[in-house]
Amino acid sequence: MAEAVSEIPRLLPPVELPDYTFIPGTKTPHPVRHPDGHSHSRKGRTPKPLSPENWADNRSYLLAIDYFNYGYYWEAHDEWERLWRVSGPDTTVGRFLKGLVKLSAAGVKVREDSIHGVRRHAASAGEVFADVAAEAEGDFYCGLELTKLQFAADRAAQLTYKKKMPVGEPIRVFPFLLRPELLPFG
Repeated sequence: MAEAVSEIPRLLPPVELPDYTFIPGTKTPHPVRHPDGHSHSRKGRTPKPLSPENWADNRSYLLAIDYFNYGYYWEAHDEWERLWRVSGPDTTVGRFLKGLVKLSAAGVKVREDSIHGVRRHAASAGEVFADVAAEAEGDFYCGLELTKLQFAADRAAQLTYKKKMPVGEPIRVFPFLLRPELLPFG
């Protein structure tokens, strides 16, 4: 059974979530490029690179997880993609972030009602997480269990999704949350 929004843990509680989630092809303003976009003021901000040792201190990474868990898939995708660029695309961290980018892209495709896009992105994310699991030492990477991530992505590629969701309203479309373990704070 899906958790109520009030039961989803926030990793960065002081950071307000946007008023809407961007869904390409709708009338919502582009979050960064449009002056009325919810993230227009953050344009050009460069995040701190992600590392497997200090992931719990990376605000961009934690914010992207909050975005994902609350149904802001475009925003999670954007945050993880910016982290991917500064963290090194050809590193294990970069490949891990690429998997998260693809998983959030699958969420965007659900909102766009593109089942082919959902299946393609989710299946690709599962493959990336399997590759990272083969490279990483241990079952967890940046706080997330790789086997669970791979299973969740593979499952997301097989699910049936609701059609015609309200435009701009953040809606969780996946039956799982990203829950980092071993956080140094409550």
